[in-house]
Amino acid sequence: MRLRRAVRQCVLVSSHRIEIRGLPSLPEIREGDDLPAIILEACREVSFAPEEGDIFVVTQKIVSKAEGQVVDLRDVTPSSLAAGFARSADKDPRVVEVVLREASRIVKMDQGILITETRHGFVCANSGVDASNVGSRDTVTILPRDPDASARRLREELEAKTGHQLAVILSDTFGRPWREGVTNIAIGVSGMRALVDYRGSVDPQGRSLATTVVAVADELASAAELVMGKLDHTPVAVIRGYPFQPGDDGAKPLLRARERDLFR
Repeated sequence: MRLRRAVRQCVLVSSHRIEIRGLPSLPEIREGDDLPAIILEACREVSFAPEEGDIFVVTQKIVSKAEGQVVDLRDVTPSSLAAGFARSADKDPRVVEVVLREASRIVKMDQGILITETRHGFVCANSGVDASNVGSRDTVTILPRDPDASARRLREELEAKTGHQLAVILSDTFGRPWREGVTNIAIGVSGMRALVDYRGSVDPQGRSLATTVVAVADELASAAELVMGKLDHTPVAVIRGYPFQPGDDGAKPLLRARERDLFR
């Protein structure tokens, strides 16, 4: 409760220092593994003790593995659509088929790139299907069924084991329209609000902010990636010092409503 009161008092106050610590000591994650226990053991191995208000940023890949969201491509029969696109794009037709199965809508199939909308509402490349760092050429991971629920379970277990109020962000790597490069974003959030709404606040020049809503969960996920890396086998980072607003609306507030999306 002390943290909750403190956060309410500093909603619009930036922390002067934020620490981001990567946890590189996790073993290969398999279905059914006790992920909270593994994460806390990795903390102990680097002599890092979780504290009140820490934010755990966890790549969705290890959550998907622990939850069994792994597809054996040997069991996949490509459709004619998947096979045709795979031929034109020089891709594995089985992987394309999994991408199509995980999509609720195909946004674009062009120049060897497949952009879809997932059942979660994420617009991304390949429905979030990933063949990297899976352990076998015949397997791919898919996104958790409910990333917010996954984040909530992980947070609750970490809090039970540590006795601290924490937040958890599940991160994944997405591309961005109009900009090169990829960045980490939040696909699941628990324990904190994903957005900070500055509308109605007054800037130092006395002007009232009318539209500014900051996607802090995405910013934190992106910052954490700087110590996680893509090839460094560091799937978890802990952010300390950011005064998040407690809440459990998940990552859904980050998704723009269809009626407000000018690009659909």
